[in-house]
Amino acid sequence: MTIAVSPQALPALVLNADYRPLSYYPLSLWSWQDAIKAVFLDRVNIIAEYDHSVCSPSFSMKLPSVVSLKTYVQPTRNPAFTRFNVFLRDKFECQYCGEHDELTFDHVIPRAHGGETTWENVVAACSPCNLRKGSKLPKQAQMFPHQKPYAPSVQDLHNNGRLFPPNYLHESWMDYLYWDTELQP
Repeated sequence: MTIAVSPQALPALVLNADYRPLSYYPLSLWSWQDAIKAVFLDRVNIIAEYDHSVCSPSFSMKLPSVVSLKTYVQPTRNPAFTRFNVFLRDKFECQYCGEHDELTFDHVIPRAHGGETTWENVVAACSPCNLRKGSKLPKQAQMFPHQKPYAPSVQDLHNNGRLFPPNYLHESWMDYLYWDTELQP
């Protein structure tokens, strides 16, 4: 799964005040209009620019390709429990068969058996596996998730997000992406 980013849209990569992206997945991007507005409101520093400019009768400005916030935004400690984040934790694959299409989510211990809708009981599942398992317990259905469901950290989701890069990364962004990953010898 990839996020469609159009080079023609000239988006700006948004970095926190510590020069790390606000988010890796989805990659923290602003439209060029939002980036210019933030420049005029003095909320960001321009780090890199495109060759393309916008002009008015009395003003011309190169479009920012990388901006950093002037004020540090504290990252969230615990990711939101959302369908998307469950899929990201499970790397967009069914935890029963490994399929990537028709994803939904499954309660490992079904609600009919007292299972709760929590990180520790929900996994990504394709529709056919979800229907096959139904409201049976894993042992009854002989269906066990490949990985035990867990509450991921923000870092877990960032690491998994790196496996699904956008279809377009501007060259000016490369110095600011993935710089906190371990270097290979």
